[in-house]
Amino acid sequence: MLFSRASLAIILSASLFASPAFATRTHRAAASGHARITHKAIAKSHRLHGQQAIEPDRVTQIQQALIREHYLTTEANGRWDATTEAAMQKFQADQGWQTKLMPDSRALMKLGLGPDYSSAINARNSSFAAPPTPGTTPPTQSAAFASAAGVSR
Repeated sequence: MLFSRASLAIILSASLFASPAFATRTHRAAASGHARITHKAIAKSHRLHGQQAIEPDRVTQIQQALIREHYLTTEANGRWDATTEAAMQKFQADQGWQTKLMPDSRALMKLGLGPDYSSAINARNSSFAAPPTPGTTPPTQSAAFASAAGVSR
């Protein structure tokens, strides 16, 4: 029992003294031939992504919608200025949405500026071709469907 406590104490003290020798503050490049990361590579990886500015025509549309909804009192000038940004932030805050970024899609749709789906295939009042009547399917096609489905006729 005494021997095991002494040996345990020696092992613990040796590990405490030895651990700083293995920990270094210098970083060595791998010997596998990998290139070092340069400042240029870091700058390239930190490029901004996504839309960075709003086109003037779109800004005018947003400003007109904010004027219509009584959030903006100035005229629409096509510039995303502090007044327009504050009006949009107020509109988004009143809806309970984020206010620190560019206008989000929910805000634009709520302002009536969302995408136009009036010509989409599933738009209301669309005219669709009537489906074929059941008897017009060729017999070979019907037989193929039945055999693929495992239905015996």
